[in-house]
Amino acid sequence: MSQAAHASRPSRLVLPIAAYSVLLVSALQTLVVPVVANIQVDLRVSATAASWVVTANLLAAAVLTPLVGRLGDLRGRRPVMLGVLVVVLAGSLIAATTADLPLLLLGRVMQAASFGLFPLAIGVLREELPPLRLTGAMALVSGMLAVGAGLGLVVTGLLMRSGGDYHRLFWLATLMSAVGLAGAWTLPRRKAVASGGIDWTGAILLGAGLVLLLLPLEEGNTWGWASPAVLVSLAGAVVAFTAFVLVERRIGQPLVSMRMLTHRPIVLANVAGLFLGVSMFVAFLAVSVFVQTPAAVAGYGFGATVLATSLIYLLPGTAAGVVTAPLGGRLVARYGAKATLVLSMLLAFAGFTLLAALHTATWEVIAGAFVVNTAVTFGYAALPPLLIEHVAPAETGIANSVNSIARSVGMSLGTAFVITMLTRDLIPGAPVPVPRESQFVLVFAGAAAGTLIAAALIAWGLPRGRRTALTTGEVELEDVLGAAGLDVPTTPAGRPSTARI
Repeated sequence: MSQAAHASRPSRLVLPIAAYSVLLVSALQTLVVPVVANIQVDLRVSATAASWVVTANLLAAAVLTPLVGRLGDLRGRRPVMLGVLVVVLAGSLIAATTADLPLLLLGRVMQAASFGLFPLAIGVLREELPPLRLTGAMALVSGMLAVGAGLGLVVTGLLMRSGGDYHRLFWLATLMSAVGLAGAWTLPRRKAVASGGIDWTGAILLGAGLVLLLLPLEEGNTWGWASPAVLVSLAGAVVAFTAFVLVERRIGQPLVSMRMLTHRPIVLANVAGLFLGVSMFVAFLAVSVFVQTPAAVAGYGFGATVLATSLIYLLPGTAAGVVTAPLGGRLVARYGAKATLVLSMLLAFAGFTLLAALHTATWEVIAGAFVVNTAVTFGYAALPPLLIEHVAPAETGIANSVNSIARSVGMSLGTAFVITMLTRDLIPGAPVPVPRESQFVLVFAGAAAGTLIAAALIAWGLPRGRRTALTTGEVELEDVLGAAGLDVPTTPAGRPSTARI
């Protein structure tokens, strides 16, 4: 693509539209986290049922994100962005107007299509901007993930500060989706960049397997862990995942490349991505429930409002991502991806250990959550360079896409783990159902143990990378493209190349 071609394009609005689209992704993800308890009370459902407002969204994202990215290649990114935003708008409208849990879950599943906006937005930038502007533009757009997450928490706190109706959040999501749709309409029309098909069968089998796995994990306390429903669901998950593997091995363009699951460094990178996803949502949900628990009833907690939960306890760690994400890139450039990833796991271990041992003062909870969020940010910065060290240049997009799925699955498993642990041993005779303090300690201690095991696996199981030291700019390029599940163009020497974008 020539510079002249880029210069002739009406690209002035491309960057703000891409940035807003990515901001929308993360805002929709965090809007509901502090109000799961409110949804439970308003809809008169169990804590387990209410948690599916988060889990269903993450499960759908794991399946839809690679599909949406592939559709963008096959059909053109502008029409697919428009289609995604229409679906998100419709889902937000359904969630804003219903008081029925199944319809609310449908709306959240439809909102999960927004996760595909990140790779689409990065793809649009690669099509429309000249190389000299591209790296900075992608870094700005990627930073909107942290900004949007913080914005979602702030807005949730403000809209719910007087015990407001959670439907307000979905009306806001409807308005934000409409704004994004209007912006995407102004993007230039471009031809599709690929040909081929879409692995619908693989997507259906993956989705079915994840639902059948997570359903008994979240409902086991209610159904009974040895009940026919749990056993049948788990057996069904085994069948679905087995069929998924068989299908993926036989088709030319699979949703998940099985070759990526047989190479030890890639397996360990995906394990790390899964644990980082688990860590993020264990911290989000467990801290949110803990601080909102009234001390007069449970003997622990702070009885925090949604406003305090959002702004005091969750926002500092999320907002710090604007600073810690570039710092993670510098760590990778100086010490390497493996060392940075081990550091991130050890930081997560330290954060969860702090939360397990010290949680009687506000500052202790804030500090623990901050450390965990910083660890996740560092880990996400390290994963794309780590993957690229161990795959051929032509397979970087596939490797990053698989890792994106692993992170989303980890978020879902983290949600299931928290809900299972916090609904299994409630305080008897309490006026409202609340877990014992020991259950939170087990959640944080379990997460700490998991991240310590992951650190050991990466430190001793991951071979030294073959690549030379990278500049911070090269790491940031890999980080953005890798997080979006896209190819990272490289030079013949194996280094990232903005010239080939």
